[in-house]
Amino acid sequence: MVRKIIEGSRAVAEFVTMCRPNVISAYPITPQTHIVENLAQIVADGDLKAEFVNVESEHSAASVVLGASATGARTYTATTSQGLLLMLEVLYNIAGLRLPVSLTCANRAISSPINIWNDHQDAVTARDSGWIQIFVENNQEAGDAQIQAYKIGEDKEIMLPVMVCMDGFVLTHAYEPVDIPDQKDVDKFLPPYKPEYYLTPKQPLTFGAMVGPERYMETRYLMQETMEKAKSKIEEVASDFKSAFGRHYGGLIDKYQASDADTLVVGMGSMLGTIKDAVDKLRSQGKKIGVIKVRSFRPFPREQLYEALKGAKNVIVFEKALSLGKGGILYSEIRSLFDSKSRNAPSSFSNFILGLGGRDITQNSVLGAIERAEKQPTELDFVDLDRELLIGGY
Repeated sequence: MVRKIIEGSRAVAEFVTMCRPNVISAYPITPQTHIVENLAQIVADGDLKAEFVNVESEHSAASVVLGASATGARTYTATTSQGLLLMLEVLYNIAGLRLPVSLTCANRAISSPINIWNDHQDAVTARDSGWIQIFVENNQEAGDAQIQAYKIGEDKEIMLPVMVCMDGFVLTHAYEPVDIPDQKDVDKFLPPYKPEYYLTPKQPLTFGAMVGPERYMETRYLMQETMEKAKSKIEEVASDFKSAFGRHYGGLIDKYQASDADTLVVGMGSMLGTIKDAVDKLRSQGKKIGVIKVRSFRPFPREQLYEALKGAKNVIVFEKALSLGKGGILYSEIRSLFDSKSRNAPSSFSNFILGLGGRDITQNSVLGAIERAEKQPTELDFVDLDRELLIGGY
């Protein structure tokens, strides 16, 4: 193992390289570009024996890895924001074909207005596509999650694509110490991909055939069943990774200072570092407060979140995306876990939208929102709005 202080994008590129993908295809788009730029250089330098395919759009990049995966190759791509939305048609195809493609989404806001900075609207828009989605907190986890993604998706009982979601700029362009494992240890943990079914002239098969009403519903049922199976596989791989490399980030969820907490704050992605700092400050003042990290957004960890949150006095959900006309997406899914008449239901729920379009998430922002929630629970509130801008409407 070697410790390096490197950019998050470079870390991801080095970890992907150690996974030995056979085919990489991507189209440049900020803030994802550095990942595949580094990979292109690694391939060009001969440090990774792989085919790097330059394409004319993100839709084409997704199409290339679909075709390559169907022939039995281990594949990788990366994108963000509008690029992910342009891929969306193909993302559904990849999942429906049960191809274990790995994709890094460098989370970024969706236009319009044009904004290149971070929030989670892109990835959560793809939540129903059939991809497993893992949200990471820091660059070490972003790299480690790439290895875990292949291990999860390529399991013969799963065979689904995996999206590793890392916050654009906040992580992709940040320099942090990252422990780079030895190649031999990665090879031991992640052996070569050997699919049971793939396209070859030696044994012709049909992939993605036309299916009528009498069979289509069964395909979606089987994918849902597999998503449920994936929950235990995600936990298992996280545990095996800890045994092999000594690092653990939770499986589906993770807990911080939560064992005796009356108030629990829930979030995803890099904001968790700031939230934990705020919680540490409140803990030093004698407040019983903790953090629940949602690591797997799909499959959604219903049972684990229910057990973690039941009986709490206050549940406060922070998120960097919303469903316009409804509100917080993560909040809505968490709130649905508890019947209002349930004796296990938390006493109050609050939802705060923050950090949209790259708005800074500060410790004071988090502390102020927690204070507001404990005084007056809110179904939907926005942190650090420019109130003067809103006077008179849009």
